[in-house]
Amino acid sequence: MTTQPSRRSLLKAAVTMGAGAAVLPALPAALSSAAALKHPGLLHTQADFDRMRAQVNAGSQPWKAGWDKLVANGRSKSTWKPRPLETVVRGGTGANHVQLAIDVAAAYQNALRWKISGEKAHGDAARDTLNAWSAALKAVTGNADRFLAAGIQGWQLANVGEIMRGYPGFDLDRFKKMMLTVFYPLNDQFLKGHNDACITNYWANWDLCSMASILAIGVLCDDQAKVGQAVEYFKHGKGNGAIMNAVPFLHPGGLGQWQESGRDQGHSSLGIGLMGVLCEMAWNQGIDLYGYADNRFMKGAQYVAKYNLGETVPFTTYKWGTGQKCAPREQTEASTAGRGANDPIWAVLYNHYGVRRGLAVPYLEAYSKRVAPEGGGGDYGGAKYDHLGFGALTFTRATATSGGGGGLLPTGVSRTFESVNYPKAYIQATGRIGATALTLRIVPGLSDAKGYSFVDSEGRYLRHKDFLVRFDTNDGTALFKRDTTFHARPGTADGSVRLESVNYPGRFIRHRDNVLRLDKAEDTTLFRADSSFRPAT
Repeated sequence: MTTQPSRRSLLKAAVTMGAGAAVLPALPAALSSAAALKHPGLLHTQADFDRMRAQVNAGSQPWKAGWDKLVANGRSKSTWKPRPLETVVRGGTGANHVQLAIDVAAAYQNALRWKISGEKAHGDAARDTLNAWSAALKAVTGNADRFLAAGIQGWQLANVGEIMRGYPGFDLDRFKKMMLTVFYPLNDQFLKGHNDACITNYWANWDLCSMASILAIGVLCDDQAKVGQAVEYFKHGKGNGAIMNAVPFLHPGGLGQWQESGRDQGHSSLGIGLMGVLCEMAWNQGIDLYGYADNRFMKGAQYVAKYNLGETVPFTTYKWGTGQKCAPREQTEASTAGRGANDPIWAVLYNHYGVRRGLAVPYLEAYSKRVAPEGGGGDYGGAKYDHLGFGALTFTRATATSGGGGGLLPTGVSRTFESVNYPKAYIQATGRIGATALTLRIVPGLSDAKGYSFVDSEGRYLRHKDFLVRFDTNDGTALFKRDTTFHARPGTADGSVRLESVNYPGRFIRHRDNVLRLDKAEDTTLFRADSSFRPAT
């Protein structure tokens, strides 16, 4: 007897085949060795650049304020002249690494200006800076800090190279060779050997900059193994940069203690910024590190943000070993050193967790607003080039003030949904309408940014399954994304909307016998009223 495939399995296969049109990347557990890497596919995709350009040209905020910040930075001028070195030294006698850091910032800022404005002079400046360094640089050296230079400037350089891929006159092959022979060996050496020290001797940010550089170089060079190396270390590495060690303790209130919190807040923020970079680059390759281990990174970032906003946080005594023999050390409270710094690291985090995912992240949101619009290298002091910055310009997605989705609903805000023809009856978590109002966060549609998805306080998405409405946790599949995405159509009352399924066009969410269903549209007054809901604060 032949078993016939179910309608659901056939639909899932069809949707998977058509998933290439999805706005957000697929979220496989690990990157398939057969999967093609996406370009540009590090911190910014082409869709990101298109959004930046459109919003800046329209004068929309906060993109325009971010653009003005970029233009005002002296390193973004098209007249920039690089100062390449044959040997970069960080730590010890003859340190000169800031010279590299400044030129990398200038190359990035000019690359951004070219991608957004189209001005060739800025593209030429970015290209010439990269070409000058790839022609000159032979080594990164110094004391142990050489690993920091290879990590931080490694991931930054790879990002600029990725942006400039295909630009006339850019020597991509020579640039790749530099990244593979000068930067990657130090990144790899550190993660595998930790400078011959105890595995816990080095703080989280040392691992994280090396991981970010390896992942970025892997994408730039179309090297799946390197991307996989960084992802594997994030999930299962032994050093302090791996997620379970970077956030070693969880606390009530959705907080995760950051590994460097007892050290000082400047390095805690550095680590948060580096992990944000790593997660965003992975996300743009279809790998969800942001959500790994039940959003553990989000909890760590919320913890650091809350404490640096001046609030108190719980602290579990942190013990570790130092030096080559793992001499025991411990910390008993969060350090106040460097507390409250305004580093340009928060926009990417808020726009992922709060806007892209629609989760409640009040401390990330507050910090993102506090430092907006973020500047970049050169805006935060003479030697502060750890972050590329300009997050308001590059990472801001649709919000309530900017519109979003299909235009009928704001995104990045929370609303209840009241039935138009049954006043005081609201969409509920049970898949019914009733007197208890359920607050839902409105986010751009998971499979179509012109549509909408709706998320409850537990992070579950409103979706249809077998034509009934329910709430489920995101499983990362293309089918789930389409089941949770709806196009908004005008409802029967002013300000009301009807929600049409993306993967079942012509079917709308409606209530029937108080149960929420996905029913085929009928040309009747009753159906139109049953399928109309009024969003309200």
